[in-house]
Amino acid sequence: MKISHVPCLEDNYSYLIIDESTGDAAVVDPVDPEKVIQSAEQHSANIKFVLTTHHHWDHAGGNEKMKQLVPGIKVYGGSLDKVKGCTDAVDNGDTLSLGHDVNILALHTPCHTKGHISYYVTGKDGETPAVFTGDTLFVAGCGKFFEGTAEQMHQSLCVTLASLPKPTQVYCGHEYTVKNLEFALTVEPNNEKIQQKLSWARQQRQANLPTIPSTLEEELETTRLCGLLILRYRSLSLSRTRLNYLCAGSCEKLGCKSPIDTLREIRNKKDQWRG
Repeated sequence: MKISHVPCLEDNYSYLIIDESTGDAAVVDPVDPEKVIQSAEQHSANIKFVLTTHHHWDHAGGNEKMKQLVPGIKVYGGSLDKVKGCTDAVDNGDTLSLGHDVNILALHTPCHTKGHISYYVTGKDGETPAVFTGDTLFVAGCGKFFEGTAEQMHQSLCVTLASLPKPTQVYCGHEYTVKNLEFALTVEPNNEKIQQKLSWARQQRQANLPTIPSTLEEELETTRLCGLLILRYRSLSLSRTRLNYLCAGSCEKLGCKSPIDTLREIRNKKDQWRG
């Protein structure tokens, strides 16, 4: 399995998922169809279908053009989202296959939109799995709560995504890493791991290189969702005393009573931040 990122618009990412045995490919959120098709040609890949994470124009806006440029192509999208150009709706737990070796699992991760889908992708035995999280999980951040609640985002992040294998590579929908980490430092200004990650991310961007992929392990252990230990609550579930200590400390810092309240509050702060 091969994955290639395709920068689009100002800060979006589309992705090619290629089954190397056959050259068959799927494309995630092809907002710039011509650019995606050009990338596929460079990889000698044949695009078979589209995986849409959610209905926002900067993710689904290229679907109709893809259907024109690749006649007969299937466009998958969440059954609860009104995805432009969708030909086949998917629900949580639905599976797809690509070529000979690639398998795709649809995961319902609502909040940013009510029908948001993340796609968990596996290849041959021994290959590192990947998850395409759209605007639910970013590197060191999460999406805005446009159509859902903090409870839903907590479920999507801390249950659905956090249950995947830790080595899973995270491919998100936008290049927001530097801003996410800059905000994180306003919450935890003395956190050395955030400082180190931010320094690395700035170097990557100055060199015109991406900060994706991250891994779930990095998001669980070394970075922050919206600047707090949200996903780490899940990773520390076997150490109940330690977990309660971390939750209490973070919640108390923001005057919150629970991890969900903390997530809601820190998302509100991020929405108002103008860094």
